[in-house]
Amino acid sequence: MDELLREYLPIVVFLGVAIGLGLVLLAAAAVAAVQNPDPEKVSAYECGFNAFDDARMKFDVRFYLVAILFIIFDLEVAFLFPWAVAFKDIGDVGFWSMMVFLAVLTVGFAYEWKKGALEWE
Repeated sequence: MDELLREYLPIVVFLGVAIGLGLVLLAAAAVAAVQNPDPEKVSAYECGFNAFDDARMKFDVRFYLVAILFIIFDLEVAFLFPWAVAFKDIGDVGFWSMMVFLAVLTVGFAYEWKKGALEWE
């Protein structure tokens, strides 16, 4: 049991240092912070200029479309990393299943490109 506890000692020390450093930085920020900020600093900030319209104005759907497409392709490409790490051990089935996955990804990308989903005006 004593040997098991010694194996966890570096983790406990790391957590203790991390929590201690976090508390010290929070306390330093509270002590060093400006108590009476300038009114300009606490004013609403939006893209470097004052807001000129209602916050509930209509957005173009293309903002959301581009964001969703980015997330989809980003997550699909993230599947390549574990595949590349285990490439030696997966065999032919793993290789060809990834080739099918990449083919579907490429066809989807070409389809979106052809439809103009990636065009910005």
